[in-house]
Amino acid sequence: MSLASDSVNLRTFTRRADFCLVVFIDLGIASSQPMLTIHNNLSKQKETFKPIDPKNVRLYVCGMTVYDMCHIGHARVLVVFDVIYRYLCEIYGKEHVSYIRNITDIDDKIIARANENGEDFNDLTGRFIDEMHRDTAALNVLTPNEEPRATLHMPAIIEMIQTLVAKGYAYAADNGDVYYDVSKFTDYGRLSGKNIEDLRAGERVAVDQAKHDPLDFVLWKAAKVGEPSWDSPWGAGRPGWHIECSAMSTGCLGNHFDIHGGGMDLQFPHHENEIAQSEAATGEKFVNVWMHNGFVRVDEEKMSKSLGNFFTIREVLEKYAAEVLRYFILTSHYRSPLNYSDKHLDNAKAALNTLYTALRGMNLTAEVGLDEAYVARFRQAMDDDFNTSEALAVLFELAKDVNKLRHQDESAATVKAVTLKQLADRLGLLQSDAEAWLQGGGVGDSRAEGLEAAEIETLIEQRNAARAAKDWAESDRIRDLLAEQGIILEDGAGGTSWRRE
Repeated sequence: MSLASDSVNLRTFTRRADFCLVVFIDLGIASSQPMLTIHNNLSKQKETFKPIDPKNVRLYVCGMTVYDMCHIGHARVLVVFDVIYRYLCEIYGKEHVSYIRNITDIDDKIIARANENGEDFNDLTGRFIDEMHRDTAALNVLTPNEEPRATLHMPAIIEMIQTLVAKGYAYAADNGDVYYDVSKFTDYGRLSGKNIEDLRAGERVAVDQAKHDPLDFVLWKAAKVGEPSWDSPWGAGRPGWHIECSAMSTGCLGNHFDIHGGGMDLQFPHHENEIAQSEAATGEKFVNVWMHNGFVRVDEEKMSKSLGNFFTIREVLEKYAAEVLRYFILTSHYRSPLNYSDKHLDNAKAALNTLYTALRGMNLTAEVGLDEAYVARFRQAMDDDFNTSEALAVLFELAKDVNKLRHQDESAATVKAVTLKQLADRLGLLQSDAEAWLQGGGVGDSRAEGLEAAEIETLIEQRNAARAAKDWAESDRIRDLLAEQGIILEDGAGGTSWRRE
């Protein structure tokens, strides 16, 4: 029997450590497939992830509405789903994973901001798309396979609305808008767990007289004077927000795909409406697994501009290295609330310093095997609904081993250090040179405020000379002088190294 035979459909499962060895003979490949489980917000429970097609794993995430700078809530979405994408690539191979993160480049807020600025909405969105890309690059967020924009998918959006109207799921109202008829979709509320009658009662007060039902939502908005618009069978207008994602996701990934993600705030009504639109239009199940990351709070309060606790990514990066922000985001499970504070960022910086200190002076390009016990533990953490906090704990145990072994067994220490670096890579962490990070004060290079590196090295040489002459007072004076400048000295068998506090 040939392993490459397409006529054979066989999977051999061999239990080993905390994952299974799966041989896909029908695909002509053999690969170690961790048994990944994901909390599915549709079923409200963890499920073993079974892709529709292991050679084409498909992930869609609701991206930014580009009318302002990205804030720390956006940073969480970007980093969380970047790690999920990285891990799916680790399991299935990057060539077998399609990651789509859309851009909303037309909506009420964009139009209002463009009018406020007195500029064309395309200029506004283009500028903030560039700024978003600067933030994603700083946070080491990988580029998705596609980044579709709503304005570039207008024919597909209009076609989907036409299909919904033809099937009786949507109607053109007297005011020129087109609405989705929620009463025609029997499973509405399934994702959010909301009761449709309770929702209807809550919406009656502010009901739009053009709607047949208070819960009906807009698919196409008739053009207002001075607003951007596109021609359609219902006249000039523009799409509603929900239909944009349905058209872009199915257009890029097909009618039925594996994972749809976004922030918890999008579960209702946005994602609920996406399901209703997409499944009514295509007649197929829309998405198998729904994932939502938790909210970001600031000092235990809801983040809002009115409370003065609203921070853009760029504002945070004025005080902290981007890798500190990324690490901080990964310290909490993605579904849990994340509490932002300077104290927590300081703790994240100190944690990264610990990991970089373990890598300092180690040969990270050595051709050695990885410590498979630690790899298995890392996989076990990530297989458990992407538990990054547990995965980080594995990194710290490796760092502890490196520090313990570096002066006892260089070869063993090297294996641990290389394993630490490679596992951290899977989280998008420890991307800087260790020496540059530590001497740069956690900014990823040797530039930092205060004393220049050359000045520090000169003072260390003077201190070493004082120590050699047993002039302990002068030695202590120089150490204290450096400490006042935030320079920490570490004396070892190989000499004196330093880092910024």
